[in-house]
Amino acid sequence: MTSRRALFLDRDGVINLDHGYVHEQTHFNFVDGIFDLVKYANDLGYIVLVVTNQAGIGRGYYTEQDFKFLTKWMCDQFLANGGRVEKVYYCSEHPDAGIGAYKRDSYFRKPGPGMIVAAAHDYKLDLPSSVLIGDKVTDIEAGIAAGVGRNILYSPGGASTHATNCSLIVGTLCQAKVYL
Repeated sequence: MTSRRALFLDRDGVINLDHGYVHEQTHFNFVDGIFDLVKYANDLGYIVLVVTNQAGIGRGYYTEQDFKFLTKWMCDQFLANGGRVEKVYYCSEHPDAGIGAYKRDSYFRKPGPGMIVAAAHDYKLDLPSSVLIGDKVTDIEAGIAAGVGRNILYSPGGASTHATNCSLIVGTLCQAKVYL
């Protein structure tokens, strides 16, 4: 059985602007170029997966149903724009600020590699030839801990930085295609 490559994306700060605990469509603003990036990755044969900490659930700011409703809508927006997000993995626990059963350490909460490891198992992924894009050091630490071959810290600082980062990401996907 052949292994497949994945493009792992963090949600808040990579797919959408991070306004803090985004859980409604009215506060969900897609990052410029994200639809093109996902479509391009799909065209190159990457499975696109989202790995996202969602401590807002654990803190009681919104429910898992709220998150799942928004997630379905988000995935539908990708489909409507020519791309596909295969699955969204999330961790709602928080070791300090969680409430009730959500207050605990979790192997799945980034920087832990749990979500990525679970996805690798579910989809028979070749992690060394996969790519992760995150906007926080904890995203990158999770990718490294899981064995993801290319980890990109995305930190838009304006139009010129965004364009540079998009070029870097597309270049990285092209390099991964060439070397496999």
